[in-house]
Amino acid sequence: MKKLLITLGIIVAAFILVLATGPFFIVNEGEQAVVVRFGQIVATHTTAGLKLRSPFIDAVVKYPKQVMPWDGESQRIQTKENQFIWVDATARWKISDPVKFYESVGSLESAYGKLGDVLDSAVRNVIAGNYLREAVRDSNRILSSDVKETFQTGDAAGSEALASLTQSQMTYEQIDKGRSILFAAMLAAVKPIVPQYGIEVIDIIPRQIKYSDELTESVYNRMIKERNQIAQAFRSYGEGQKASILGKLENDKRSILSEAYTIAETTKGKADAEAARIYANSYDRDPSFFDFWRATESYRQTLPNFSKTMSTDMDYFKYLYSTKGR
Repeated sequence: MKKLLITLGIIVAAFILVLATGPFFIVNEGEQAVVVRFGQIVATHTTAGLKLRSPFIDAVVKYPKQVMPWDGESQRIQTKENQFIWVDATARWKISDPVKFYESVGSLESAYGKLGDVLDSAVRNVIAGNYLREAVRDSNRILSSDVKETFQTGDAAGSEALASLTQSQMTYEQIDKGRSILFAAMLAAVKPIVPQYGIEVIDIIPRQIKYSDELTESVYNRMIKERNQIAQAFRSYGEGQKASILGKLENDKRSILSEAYTIAETTKGKADAEAARIYANSYDRDPSFFDFWRATESYRQTLPNFSKTMSTDMDYFKYLYSTKGR
């Protein structure tokens, strides 16, 4: 009896030890696992649930099943026309074959290293084989765009004239592929390579594309040139408006002066005629007094201008020096 109890105790202890060492393991949702025995894969599990393994000799390696991101480093790449741009790409990928992944890569850290080599190479090769316009534009919509800058000058004709002066004369080259096609080409270049690692790359998209410093300066200079052209158009328009206003002012001035001169001459003519009529009437009433009055008026106007008088023996001074006063 005693020996039986000892035997049962040993069996129970062995059973507890087996349970403790984990003959069962759980594969959670979003996980997949490979069971490795002495370096060889003996089972794979891609569905969630409670799974069985051989204790002590089997090791379980779990990998994520969901889609994961890959964020590459920004690369300075030379385009086909020898212009440099910075390209920052990102991708989504997943483990499609856990057996190949374990055999060729082993861990997620190594997988990111492999992906970095493959994806960076694909990005560089595709960008280097195409022109700059293909990488930074995705369509030819800008070629048919009729959007224009509008400027308010106070009148419709002036605004339209200024808009035509400031309209950019820049022409854009037509693209044959576009940015989406280039990144599709990168994905096509990667897809045949990564399956040997048990990986599937779902897509590659640009996170950022920007000009290099020297190219940025060139773009800024072109923008400054365009703004200067618009500023010069404003100046030209202003000078034209100034000349038009000054010309109209001069015409108005001449018209006003001409009209005023006509009125003044008419008024003077009427006044002279009225004066002549008054003089004639006065002369008819008393010719001698009229002669006297006209002579004194002449003295008053002319004598202050004489610095000296050489002789008064003339008929002009008859009312001034004559003893008879006439």
